[in-house]
Amino acid sequence: MEVTLLLLLIVLVLWFANRHSDRLRDNSMELQNLREEIHHLREQLEKQPPKAAGPAVARPEVTKESVEEVKQRLRPTPPPVQAPPVPEPAAPEQPHYTPEPGFAPRPEPVAAFQAPPEEAPVYGKAPAPSFFQRNPDWEKFIGENLINKLGIAILVLGIGFFVKYAIDQEWINEVGRVAIGILAGGLLLGIAHRLRKSYQAFSSVLIGGGLAILYFTIAIAFHEYALFSQTVAFILMVGITGFTIFLSMAYNRLELAVLALIGGFGSPFMVSTGEGNYTVLFTFVLILNLGILVLAYFKKWNLLNIIAYIFTVILYGGWLGTRVVGVAEPPYIGALVFATLFYLVFFGMNIINNLKEQRRFTGPEFMMLLSNTFFYYAAGMFILHHVADGAYKGLFTVVLAVFNFVFAYLLYQNRTTDRNLVYLLIGLVLTFLSLAAPVQLEGNYITLFWALEAVLLIWLSQKSRIGLIRVASVAVLVLMFLSLIIDWRIYSFTDVAVALELPVIFNKIFITGMVVVAALAATNRLLKQEQENIMVTMLNAGTYKAIVKTALFATLYLVLLFELHYQLIYSTATYGTRACILASYNYVYLLGLMLWAIGQPNTEIKKGAAVVAAFGAVMYLLVLHPIVVESRNAYLQGAADAKADLWWHYLPLLLVLLVVVLFLRVVWQQYGFTHKLGKFSLWFSSFVVVFLASAELEHLSLLSFYQRDLPLEAQLSQIRKIGFPILWGLSSFVLMMVGMRHKVKTLRVISLTLFFLTLLKLFLFDIRGISEGGKIAAFICLGVLLLVVSFMYQKLKNLILEDDSLTDKTATDAG
Repeated sequence: MEVTLLLLLIVLVLWFANRHSDRLRDNSMELQNLREEIHHLREQLEKQPPKAAGPAVARPEVTKESVEEVKQRLRPTPPPVQAPPVPEPAAPEQPHYTPEPGFAPRPEPVAAFQAPPEEAPVYGKAPAPSFFQRNPDWEKFIGENLINKLGIAILVLGIGFFVKYAIDQEWINEVGRVAIGILAGGLLLGIAHRLRKSYQAFSSVLIGGGLAILYFTIAIAFHEYALFSQTVAFILMVGITGFTIFLSMAYNRLELAVLALIGGFGSPFMVSTGEGNYTVLFTFVLILNLGILVLAYFKKWNLLNIIAYIFTVILYGGWLGTRVVGVAEPPYIGALVFATLFYLVFFGMNIINNLKEQRRFTGPEFMMLLSNTFFYYAAGMFILHHVADGAYKGLFTVVLAVFNFVFAYLLYQNRTTDRNLVYLLIGLVLTFLSLAAPVQLEGNYITLFWALEAVLLIWLSQKSRIGLIRVASVAVLVLMFLSLIIDWRIYSFTDVAVALELPVIFNKIFITGMVVVAALAATNRLLKQEQENIMVTMLNAGTYKAIVKTALFATLYLVLLFELHYQLIYSTATYGTRACILASYNYVYLLGLMLWAIGQPNTEIKKGAAVVAAFGAVMYLLVLHPIVVESRNAYLQGAADAKADLWWHYLPLLLVLLVVVLFLRVVWQQYGFTHKLGKFSLWFSSFVVVFLASAELEHLSLLSFYQRDLPLEAQLSQIRKIGFPILWGLSSFVLMMVGMRHKVKTLRVISLTLFFLTLLKLFLFDIRGISEGGKIAAFICLGVLLLVVSFMYQKLKNLILEDDSLTDKTATDAG
């Protein structure tokens, strides 16, 4: 194993040296080209003739007139008149001279000093030069780059062969062999130090070879000769690693830091005895990572961060999977402590240099930060799952959220920090807070936690104006609803033992539901001043407010309904009583909704409430009325407990009548009774009221005059033949009175229609089977009602027609 690691170390050293020596070679080539160009320019300057001076050149006599003539001759033709440009400071004007024969003019500037011609801009990133483009001179590449690497490798092997031969011949004892290795390594380091400025690439290769020799020597001295104890060997290798890091900072050489890092991570394996002392191993790795953290502060060498991170993850993950999982008395606490320390070091390593230099974070840096958090959380949850039966997993999640929140808050206060880092940390905070509930809590406690968190997040988003928190509040609100639905499964009636444990009102499911309602109410209140989009452009504030408000009313309705239904199921009440109580609850809630809608300025809310009210009235006729009829018949046939059902049904009956009244009020506010919908609402309401009155007539008549010796259907037939015409006639009279008093033509039409149907029913269906007393009572009552209605209609017809014409004219003008 140790030999394999040593060979791997040699390969890595040569690879990194080759990679970085290419860059040094390119820099050397550029420097050499600059030197050659400077030398060429210097030669051109030396070849220029000297300036004419003294009597060697006859200088013309300059007069004022000659100067003016030269100026006039050299002055260019003025260009066309244009807008005057912005004036610039002019240089002092110099006189012009006309050279005479023998006068040497000033030479033109050398071309090398002239500005290069402008080139067309190149868009896009230029492709990287190929290997052959970077090394056009093969002789130079082989002489400066390839030979030195081969040479140092051959030198190391040669020294090794010589030492081996000397050992085989017993020329050198163990101490001498180790001394030769240390001396050879130190000699290479010394030579590299002397050549560090003039021959950087060659110097880096020598340092790599010297370090390899030193590492191998210490490893052999420990394993083969036992000259050092494990502690001493380990300390020596740590010293070599620290010295290499010092050289990398002193020489500002990344390749030296890489060599030090690789050697440092290989040192524990070189002195390993297989005992598995994880404390010493991870302490050294921690110290090594702290050194890289220091380098990250002074240098922007991301390669070191990546290498250290990969090596640490592999070492710790391998140890966790082989020395902790499935072993007796595993060191869970030590594993969590070192995992925490590694997480903190790499967290600081990933952000410290960018914060210092105020740089933006790149994609790989974000991925490294996220993976560091993910690996740490996964390791922590695995370890804590086996500690105290997982009792601390939720606390661990919350602590991690608090840690990220502290950094997010501090970085948010610093305006120069990359905002993407702040948002990433905030996202981690929200994630861990949301995970804390399902990790630690059970059942309804998760719902309670998410309900409180949803309100807190929407409040924080309004205070900080951070959109990410606003989006998280929506996600947590959805999670809260899903958890509440899961909690409602306890209301199912398959498990009676569980169901009977829930007391009335003071049970965890009902209290959880009310907390959710309170959270929705608080969210709705906070959203009143919200103007920004909730989820970027996907969900605007107005739509989200409507959704939250609808969810508030729906959740309150369901929470109360499920609790009431659950308690009624496990009570002693009969089926009819339970149905009447549940119906009463529905109509009470509907009345509250109607009263709230009437006070709202939004017309769509009022229209929706009216539709729901009409639906509720229809449901009474279709669902509750048949249940009341069954309870009545059961009581008449001897079921004494059904009497309570009949008394209970008056409560929903009264409530549904109030619902119809509010329904008419909403329709009158929105449309008026002259509109088509207003007329339809009057017809609908009249039908509901007459139907309910007819049903109550049946109930009261049977309860008062029921005869057990007669069939129930026969007695019902008599009530319908005698009582219905009288009741419908009275109803028609009332409708006519109301229609005349309030001048509502539709009610009068309904009244007349009901009179016509009553007469039609009386003469076509009821007259043949009715008794003599019934005929007399029905005809007398109906006749009196018809006469009264006719008298009133004749007396008030002029006033009614005049009001109707005015109403129609007003409606026409409005249309």
